[in-house]
Parts: sequence; C-alpha cells; structure tokens
Amino acid sequence: MGQLNGQVAFITGGARGQGRSHANLLASEGADIVLFDILGPNDHTPYDMACQSDMDETLAIVERHGRRALAIQGNVKNLDELVAAAAQAVDTFGRIDILLANAGIMTGVPITEMTSELWGETIDVNLTGVFNSFRAVLPHMVEKGYGRVVATSSGGGHIGHNNLAHYCASKWGVIGLVKSAAMEVCNHGITVNSVTPTNIRTDMITNDHCKSLFLPGIENPTEEQMRKAYVINPMGEPWLEPIEVSRAILFLVNPDNRFINGETIGPLAGSGAVNGAA
Repeated sequence: MGQLNGQVAFITGGARGQGRSHANLLASEGADIVLFDILGPNDHTPYDMACQSDMDETLAIVERHGRRALAIQGNVKNLDELVAAAAQAVDTFGRIDILLANAGIMTGVPITEMTSELWGETIDVNLTGVFNSFRAVLPHMVEKGYGRVVATSSGGGHIGHNNLAHYCASKWGVIGLVKSAAMEVCNHGITVNSVTPTNIRTDMITNDHCKSLFLPGIENPTEEQMRKAYVINPMGEPWLEPIEVSRAILFLVNPDNRFINGETIGPLAGSGAVNGAA
C-alpha cells in the first residue's frame, strides 16, 4: 500500500524538472496526478519552457505506475486558467488532496539593468502564480475538510544573491504567503508548507543563461568548471537531483503529518545551518 493511495495531486510546472520528479514519486505512492504547465515561452525568460513532448513523457511516467493522469495547458499567471483547471480536476477525479505549487523561473541581471518587464514576469510567475494556485485549489480543499499544500520557494527565499533580486524577492514572498495561508486554513484539515532547496539540477539552472550567471565570460564551460562554480552550500554540492526535493515533499504531504504547518524545509545541503533557514 502506498502512502497516498486514492489521493489526487495537482502539480503546477508538472511537465518536467522538479514537477516531473514529484509526479513520479507521488504516483509511485498511489496518487493520481494532474499536471498543469505552460507548454510554451514566457515573454522575457531567456530559456525554453516545457513543451508538449515533456508533458507527454511525464504523463507516460505516471501511467506506468498504474495511476490516472490529467494534463492541462495553462499559465500560472492567469487565475482564471487555474480556477478552470482545478474545476476540471475535481470533475475528473472528484477531489484534489494535494497541491504542489511548483512552477517557477529564474533569470539573472543586476538591479541597475533590470527592466520592469523582467521584474514583473518573475514576480508574476514565482509569487503571484503560487497565490493563484492557492486561490484556485484551496476552496475545494476547504469544502472537503482536507488538504496538503506545498509551495516551492528556494534557498534564495532566506538570503539574497547578486543579480537575483527579483528571484529572491519572489521566493521570500512565497514563504510569507505560505505562513499566512497556513494560519487561514489550519482549522479545515489543511496544512500549507514550503520547500526551500539549494541548486537542483533542472533546465532552470543548466541553461546557457544560468551558466553565464555562474560563469561570467566563459563560453561552453566544462562539467568540472560548472561543478565548482555552482557550489553555494556548506556540503560542497553544486546541485542536487530533483528526487531530493520530491522526498521532502512526500514527507510533508503524508496524511499523518497533521501538525507540520506553515514551515519550510530544504533540502539545503547545510545552508540552513549558516543562514537561519531552518
């Protein structure tokens, strides 16, 4: 018996990266999965977003576990699209037990050079997108009297980073939103928490734009150069695999974890010991 048999998980940014890993692990534990992703470019994000083939691959992964899957294309910046997606999920499966507000982007530019458009897009996706996800799904959970919600913040939600003011501001905001939501719904059988990972090896940090952020002036860096430059934690890890975040999320969404609420958990590879994140 899986920990999540009979449950339904709604995952934003579910087509690839961390979202795919979460879908895989939760499906292996018995959950049916709803995948919500943009499947197309953002206006000001200089690397590719997920595409239809990414979504198809994740759907196939879920179905190999013998679980049902529903794929919905949409943008977390658009509340109406998320409200419609949540309603479709409930119509299809009868419930939403788990919400993983995972969709996010990261770009790097100094404040002195940042455009209002780039600032706005980062806040809209990383912070307003989490709010929109909460707003769309929480009413269904309140009506049912049960839910487990996890939002993806970042180690950058605890500290600042050069050239990432917009990203860090959005991720700090996610933590404040999580803590407030946790207080509002705690008497409805719902917990709301966040994960704050260190670097995770996904398209968000392995694209050419992000490489230039960590390795300015170096074209086509080697794997060794990347591994050295990407270390931002005391354990000396340049990046962790997405499954490390998925395991933390599985812990938080376990039905037995009723009293872990309004909290943050890594994996931070030791950074919580030095920046007060834990």
